[in-house]
Amino acid sequence: MSVNNSNDYSAKNINVLKGLEAVRKRPAMYIGDVGTRGLHHLINEVVDNSIDEALAGFNDRVIVILNKDGSCTVEDRGRGIPVDIHPTEKKSALEVVMTVLHAGGKFDKSSYKVSGGLHGVGVSVVNALSEWLKVEVRRDNKIYFQEYRRGVPVENVKQIGTYKGEHTGTKITFLPDKTIFKTTKFNFETVAERMRELAYLNKDVTMILKDERDGSEETFRFKGGLIDFVKYLDEQRTPLHKPIYIEGERDNTPVEVAFEYSDSFSENVHTYVNNINTIEGGTHLIGFRTALTRTLNNYAYKNGLIKENSKITLTGDDFREGLTAVISVKVLEPQFEGQTKTKLGNSEVKSIVETIVGEKLSEYLEENPSVARKIIEKSLKAAEAREAARKARELVRRKNALDSLHLPGKLADCSINDPEHCEIYIVEGDSAGGSAKQGRDRRFQAILPIKGKILNVEKAKLNKVLENQEIQAIIAAIGAGIGEDFDPSKARYGKIILMTDADVDGSHIRTLLLTFFYRHMKELITMGKVYIAQPPLYKVKKGKEEVYAYDDEELEQILKRFKADSKIKTKSPESNEEVEVDEEGHPKGIVITRYKGLGEMNPEQLWQTTMNPETRTILQVNLESAAAADKIFETLMGDAVEPRREFIEKHAKYANLDV
Repeated sequence: MSVNNSNDYSAKNINVLKGLEAVRKRPAMYIGDVGTRGLHHLINEVVDNSIDEALAGFNDRVIVILNKDGSCTVEDRGRGIPVDIHPTEKKSALEVVMTVLHAGGKFDKSSYKVSGGLHGVGVSVVNALSEWLKVEVRRDNKIYFQEYRRGVPVENVKQIGTYKGEHTGTKITFLPDKTIFKTTKFNFETVAERMRELAYLNKDVTMILKDERDGSEETFRFKGGLIDFVKYLDEQRTPLHKPIYIEGERDNTPVEVAFEYSDSFSENVHTYVNNINTIEGGTHLIGFRTALTRTLNNYAYKNGLIKENSKITLTGDDFREGLTAVISVKVLEPQFEGQTKTKLGNSEVKSIVETIVGEKLSEYLEENPSVARKIIEKSLKAAEAREAARKARELVRRKNALDSLHLPGKLADCSINDPEHCEIYIVEGDSAGGSAKQGRDRRFQAILPIKGKILNVEKAKLNKVLENQEIQAIIAAIGAGIGEDFDPSKARYGKIILMTDADVDGSHIRTLLLTFFYRHMKELITMGKVYIAQPPLYKVKKGKEEVYAYDDEELEQILKRFKADSKIKTKSPESNEEVEVDEEGHPKGIVITRYKGLGEMNPEQLWQTTMNPETRTILQVNLESAAAADKIFETLMGDAVEPRREFIEKHAKYANLDV
């Protein structure tokens, strides 16, 4: 390896990326990644602009169209992007907005009081990462147009027509650049989930989604706003009362809250700042929780629902069991922090939310004593369960101390102690666990086999969860505790990888595990520590060459590459079918092995395909929309059968399972 002499380092080594070159050079810096998540972020950026027009009071409709050619169209009824000449840039303001980073009306508070867009990168990034983009603006009774190729204008902004009596607005159509993204196929459900969320948060806006590829269409408009949002989230739970709605404003900060209690055991609180899903919470969440705990406690004691000499002391956790809430605040200058930059840091927002919720909730409880009593009774039962869970945790700790087993016996731990360089595979079954233990790199990879299906925590209180042996083993291995003792900073591994079979049972076990982590260790997910292993579905062999395929599409690509003239023969691992061979003993055709279970792979194959960091594929579990995640877990793991059946029927086509 040659090393450049320091004397060679001069001005010519300094690269200056002009215009939108930086975006194309490092796209992940601007949209998070170049996978499915980043692809859909393009739509979100354009839609956010339309929603900002709605927040400013100038737009009541957003239409998103997924076109047959793979492009996407976003159209609104806003004021239309200005097209007159910019005073300093000396070109149309439309072109400035579309080609200059951080250019737009959001930085001028006379144009937008508040605005969304988590990264604030703007539509210019969408332009930079599109093969082509076309924008049409309607304003001043004229229609203007401009086209771009990979962020570069094809021609100047021009007038292409006039209109009368129609709405003003902006229409943007773009085709994601396939040289940038791993996939350029938009998912209808992913787009629909965000549009549904925005419609709940902006009750005066109609969101329309059309899919020209198959004719699908959905319209979202919810006049009840957050009240309808809470009802939607609790659709498969039994509510104890009608949603409580609180609205107020202090110091130019509007606050909206809707919440209700149900018969569930989990807390489902979703927070938003300027329509941004703050999955890590922040000061607005702290303000809400503080007001809720103090106000309910005061009411309970004042009205004799808790006796002065009672041994029971209600805590914040007790008041949050079975709570479903949506908190939405509009902040002039939001400050985001946290692991994923989705945690509100503005200290003044805490007191604003706390004051508004405290005052309004006190009034509501006085006017609705029957609802107040139901909430307090629910909280008292939660306190009893919390005490039982505390005793269960102490019992587990005492047992570990007596047996000198601080870690589960079946855990094959790694030798490195630094959590950031360690990972644990939670593996389905002893057979696959044995292969994983033999195939792993013992320095940094730990293996924890689990037997069968763990408890469905969606239907159980914490004290019952702690009685499950497999869950006990998981808690002990991870080392971060649970419940009141949970501390994500104490996790013993930087990556927690769920590895299950590619069949129906494996999918069920993976869903049970994800439900456990989502309900009881959600911070590990928001910190990006939970992953799903991707073992191959197929091994394709022709002659001496062996290639692994992880889905049917990849299998087809491999088969095309082999360009085999001979007949393809499928061989299952348990089959003794003989394959014709040539003079050298190599198969004449292609042998396709379909893996149904991890145990069918030997340790070397498991390492090569699923565990080697240099060759494996693992999916990071993220909460792009915590509300969507909550809805899915409740649908799949809750008591209601019909919604689960409908979900499975609707999404079965996306599954790749042998039944």
